[in-house]
Amino acid sequence: MLDTDRDLLLRLLALPTAGPLEAGHDAPVRLWEAQHEYARAASAFGMTTVHHAPVTAAALACDDVPLAVRSAAATPGFLDAQPSLVLRLGPALPVSATVMFNVHLDTVSGHEPVTFDGTRFTGRGAIDAKGPAVAVLAGVRAAAAAHPAIGRDVAVLVQAVSGEEGGAMGTIGTRPLVAAGWYGRLNVFCEPTGLRYLPRATAAMTACVRVDGDGAIDDRPETGHNATVLLGFLAQHLGYALAGEGVCVAGLHTGRMHNRVYGTGRLLLNIGYATPESGARRERALRAALDEGLAAFTARFGGVREFARTATDATKITTLEWHKRGLPTLTGCPPWCTDLFAEAGIARWPADEPAFTCDAIWLHDRPGTATVVLGPGSLSDNNAHACGEYADLADLERFAAAVTTTLHTFAAKGQP
Repeated sequence: MLDTDRDLLLRLLALPTAGPLEAGHDAPVRLWEAQHEYARAASAFGMTTVHHAPVTAAALACDDVPLAVRSAAATPGFLDAQPSLVLRLGPALPVSATVMFNVHLDTVSGHEPVTFDGTRFTGRGAIDAKGPAVAVLAGVRAAAAAHPAIGRDVAVLVQAVSGEEGGAMGTIGTRPLVAAGWYGRLNVFCEPTGLRYLPRATAAMTACVRVDGDGAIDDRPETGHNATVLLGFLAQHLGYALAGEGVCVAGLHTGRMHNRVYGTGRLLLNIGYATPESGARRERALRAALDEGLAAFTARFGGVREFARTATDATKITTLEWHKRGLPTLTGCPPWCTDLFAEAGIARWPADEPAFTCDAIWLHDRPGTATVVLGPGSLSDNNAHACGEYADLADLERFAAAVTTTLHTFAAKGQP
C-alpha cells in the first residue's frame, strides 16, 4: 500500500457513513462523498465508473426485503442517501472472464477516533470494511501492473455498496447490482476472515412476538392484560425451548413507567441459519415453542387474580409476525474455485468453524460462478461494531497481496 492508499483510508474513516437504519434519519450520511473519493483513487490506475446511483423503490417490491427497509424507504431521502458504486478495470467482458470484488463503505453507528500510528489504523470501518476496500484497490493496481492480461483479457469489477449494515441485508445495495449483471465468474466479498477464503454465508430471520391487549391502572392490575409478565414469561420459555437452534432472544419492550399495567408490547428474536432447509425447520420450531409457551402461561397464571385475564386471553392477544425471513444462504463453491485458491496459496476457512452473514448470499443462484468471503483480520479480534475498531497495516497489505495473487491465478488458468 502506498502513501496515497493510507491517505485515502484516513479520509474514508473520517467520513460518517453509517446509514439511516444505523444512525437515524437525521444523522449525516456522506456515502456519496466517500464513494467519489474511492472512485477518484481507482481512476488513477485506470478503473472507470460504470454505475453510481441509489436503488429505486421498485427494486424493493420483494417479500424478502426486511420490514425495516420497506418502512424506511417511504422516508424522503432514505434511498437517495445510500448509493452504490461499480468500478471496472478493462473492457466489458463476459462473466466468464470477469472477477468481482464487493466492499461496503457503510458502517455501523458510533464515532471512533481516527488515527494512524505508522502500523495501525483506528476508526469506525477500519476493518469492516473501509480498510479492506482500500486494500482491494492496492491489490488490483499491483495485479494490473505486473500482469498485462489483467484489464485486457480479464475484467475486474469492484462493487462499493451501501446498505450492508443496519439489517438491510444487501437489499438496497448488493442485490440490485447483481440483478443488473455486475458480477463475475469469481466473486470475492471482502469481510474479515483472517485471510482464509470462506465459501459459505449464513442468513437470519427476525421474528416479533406481539401482545396487543388492554392496559390498566396500577391500582386495578387485574382489569387489564399484563404484556410485561406475558412477554417476560415467553422470553424465558423460548430461550430455553430453542436453545441450540441459533435463536437470539433479543429486545423486549412494553413501557417505561411504574404506575400502570402495559397491555401492549413486543419481543424480538433473531434466528440464524446456514441453509434454507434449516431456516424452515427453525421457523417451525419457533411456532411450536410459542404455542407451548402460551399454553404453559395460561396453566400457570390462570388462577392468579392479577393475571387471570391475561392468561385467559393469552392466545387471542398474542401474534407472531416476521420482520425478516426468506433470505437465501451461500453453501459452497465448485471444485475449480477450490483449485484456484489452493494454487494461489490461500487457505480455506475450516469446515467446522461457523460462517457468518454477509451480502455474499445474493450470488447463491448465479450459474457458472463461484463466490467466497475473504478479508484481513477478525470481526471479533479487531473490534468490528465495537469500541476501538482497528486494522493493522500489515494485515491490509497481506490482503492486497492476496487480491493480486488471486487475479494472477485466475488469469493464468484461463476461461473454462
